[in-house]
Amino acid sequence: MPIVHNLSPDELLTTTRAVRKRLDFDRPVPDDVIRECLAVAQQAPTASNRQNWHFMVVTDAEKRMALAELYRKGWQQYTQSPTAATNLEYDDPVRAAVQERVGDSAQYLADNMHRAPVLVIPCIAGRTDNAPALVQSAQWGTIMPAAWSLMLAARARGIGSVFTCIHLMHEESAAEALGIPYRRVMQAGLIPMAYTIGDRFRPAHRESLDDITHWNAW
Repeated sequence: MPIVHNLSPDELLTTTRAVRKRLDFDRPVPDDVIRECLAVAQQAPTASNRQNWHFMVVTDAEKRMALAELYRKGWQQYTQSPTAATNLEYDDPVRAAVQERVGDSAQYLADNMHRAPVLVIPCIAGRTDNAPALVQSAQWGTIMPAAWSLMLAARARGIGSVFTCIHLMHEESAAEALGIPYRRVMQAGLIPMAYTIGDRFRPAHRESLDDITHWNAW
């Protein structure tokens, strides 16, 4: 499988960013490149001895538009909530500036979701509605490593992506539009993918490791 960027494992893991404004909507992504990324994702660890997850790849323009409309509908609902991340206020000016940039890029993605050449929906067989934490953990803990592996494989090939979940406010409508058996298969997110504008990405600012790490007791 051809790798575009010769990144070390640590570089790959620390520079695979949530890409929104730097997605090149005008450059097509070949199907065989997406298949390469999916083949890598298929090797992700699972919570059992069987792979009970699937990927819905959407490249059809009308279906991408339908998904984008559901995403925008959910985004509008989300931004009207006082607890939405876009409406939070911070006393720290640095954090406030970062949050403003993130909100601006998230709005840009919502406005342009239909332009992404590829939309990928990670799915898993079996729903977790009202399920106990153990069942939820097993399901989500199986599909998420596969989704992350897909995004890492994409990054290594010069393709940007971002994991979103806003469309899940209207998951059943999305399932109907794509023929997904809603009662048997749960959608886990929506990943727009496109080649990136530029290929230089840096590790992001994070909180102090000491503030989030607990040894032996909280």
